[in-house]
Amino acid sequence: MTLNFTTILLMLLLLGVAWFLWEKSRRKTYSVAAGLQSNIRLPYHQVWTLYHNPFSLCSKKIRVCLAEYNVPYKSVPIDLIETGRYQNISRAFLKVNPGATVPVLLHNGSPIYESHEQLKYVAEQVDSEGLLVPRNAEQLAIMEHWVDKTSLIGDDPIAAPRETAGNAVPGLTIPIFASMIARIPTYKIIEGLLFHRIKQRAVFFLVMKVAGLQKFLKPKPVNDIINSAIEAMSGHLDELEEQLRNSQGPWICGTQFTLADVGMMVILDRLREGNWLNVFIAERPVIEDYWLALQERDSFRAGCEDFAHPLVVFATEQIIELKKEGLWPASIPQ
Repeated sequence: MTLNFTTILLMLLLLGVAWFLWEKSRRKTYSVAAGLQSNIRLPYHQVWTLYHNPFSLCSKKIRVCLAEYNVPYKSVPIDLIETGRYQNISRAFLKVNPGATVPVLLHNGSPIYESHEQLKYVAEQVDSEGLLVPRNAEQLAIMEHWVDKTSLIGDDPIAAPRETAGNAVPGLTIPIFASMIARIPTYKIIEGLLFHRIKQRAVFFLVMKVAGLQKFLKPKPVNDIINSAIEAMSGHLDELEEQLRNSQGPWICGTQFTLADVGMMVILDRLREGNWLNVFIAERPVIEDYWLALQERDSFRAGCEDFAHPLVVFATEQIIELKKEGLWPASIPQ
């Protein structure tokens, strides 16, 4: 019996659907509670293990924290789609974090989710002398305010850039994303449409891929997101400028470098990657000095510079070139 084309096509379709349902049943993703999960024990070979991504803002934050404390850890890099593939929604990684996010910090095999909780947990475990956590109640309150201020909150931070400086960052990262995604194969982005729990992210990246950096920046909705993030970040940095003046520096809590400075270090580094520093620092001389001081710390090299990703370096160069050639949208400050 000879199979006709329609029958073969139908069989292939049924096989595709069966594969998808089988694969999806093994890639279950859901949001997870922040903090230590003492009821979970994963395989480990060192006291501390860090699953992280070179580009991820929150990954940078915990790397800097661990470097400040000189805590040795097993490094497990995990790709996100913008750095090459959706490794964060692989079956293997979802066993580590069903939420499909990085970083994940393991302590003796138990995971700690969410970077702001990881900072606090590491400090509780290793900071008996108050190296990065003030002992003075007033200074501690200031530090905790800025740790929160530099955190990403919610599944869609782009929608709430005024909430925190961390939430203002994703809107400003759009040009970097668009440049990086242009170099990622389309089929790898489609994997996110199939298996990522936040489908709109995959759709967003797919549109970026099709449009390319220059075209993606032109539409008014994209301009509005970026400009809203610029306005929000300006407000957060005005508050930072005032805090640094009041503390008399060089750090947010005065003479003591704290977890608050860890969070702000990586935010300013992201602004560097997006070529935004001229927009935000030119009229804020105290922050300019603060940024220079942050770059002198060994933890900046160990947590940020040593993990510079080639696609991010390329994106920064492309953004700078776009501005030099006069192709940057006039409606977005540069």
